[in-house]
Amino acid sequence: MTTPKIRVGILFGGQSAEHEISILSARNVLAALDRNRFEPVLIGIDKAGRWLAQDEQRLIASARDPREVRIEPGLPAPIETAGAAVDVIFPVLHGTLGEDGAMQGLLEVAGIPYVGAGVLGSAIGMDKDVMKRLLRDAGIPVAPFLTVRRERFDADRVGVCAQLATLGFPLFTKPANAGSSVGIRKVQSADHLEAAVLHAFEFDVKIVVESGVIAREIELAVLGGNPATVSVAGEIVVEHRDGFYSYDAKYLDEKGARLELPAKLSGIEHRRAQELALQAFEVLECEGLARVDLFLTSTGEWLVNEINTLPGFTAISMYPKLWALSGLTQTDLITRLVELALDRGRRRAAIRRNFGA
Repeated sequence: MTTPKIRVGILFGGQSAEHEISILSARNVLAALDRNRFEPVLIGIDKAGRWLAQDEQRLIASARDPREVRIEPGLPAPIETAGAAVDVIFPVLHGTLGEDGAMQGLLEVAGIPYVGAGVLGSAIGMDKDVMKRLLRDAGIPVAPFLTVRRERFDADRVGVCAQLATLGFPLFTKPANAGSSVGIRKVQSADHLEAAVLHAFEFDVKIVVESGVIAREIELAVLGGNPATVSVAGEIVVEHRDGFYSYDAKYLDEKGARLELPAKLSGIEHRRAQELALQAFEVLECEGLARVDLFLTSTGEWLVNEINTLPGFTAISMYPKLWALSGLTQTDLITRLVELALDRGRRRAAIRRNFGA
């Protein structure tokens, strides 16, 4: 008797500034899915928020350039229909309404198992202000930062800019809730600070402003389980005119950055990086997967920059590359993530039954 295949709903697109990157990630997840065990069900969310069934061949054939991809017109695939059609959801969604806990909450209410962190871990991981405060309070080192809300800035622009300048230059202005370096600017002097702050506010009502540090950018991949495991470390070497790992450097300029795989670290440095990555994963209530981004300063100090609870799965993304370097193919990695999601789904279903749900 043939065992039925597990129906994996690949959910992608979404209403965030990372819409196109999500489509590229979904394309790679689909290509790597183990077809002996899984049957893909493609669901695209367009920029208007409509859930639409997508065609597999069109997605595979789509361009690799984020400027040329889009959600194709299709039959409606609302959440109640999606839940009946799949056993588990792989939300290949980046940014707001995708990895910030909103989608995770919807799937929890619908009772559909899903890959990745839960509502709390997703929300924490998305909000750079809350994330950094929790890391700092747990004794995990982060760069000096200040948080500003739009209403406060509008009430006293001069005063707020003066306070932000105390961090020193260069500094970075960032939307608190965004990814893929969307809305981030590197500010070299006070003359450009107000414009950079206003740019960040285009993407969120709360921003984080951080001291610029002279450091190497080290990234590690964490895979959930009991216990969670961590990959070898990789390094991002930025060569783009922006001077940091910007959206353009990541996705539009082929020579904007290069990857050092593995990172050239001493044994002690490598073990410390892995230790910090696992600590951050636990402190920030993560599950399933996460990419942890670290700084190694010129004085040898380690800082946690941020965590990404639904990291990219594009052809250039570090998360799958780091696991491949650590001996886990992308197909095996996706299989493991789906298995973790189904295991958690069974545990949560049992708890709901205990409460009579």
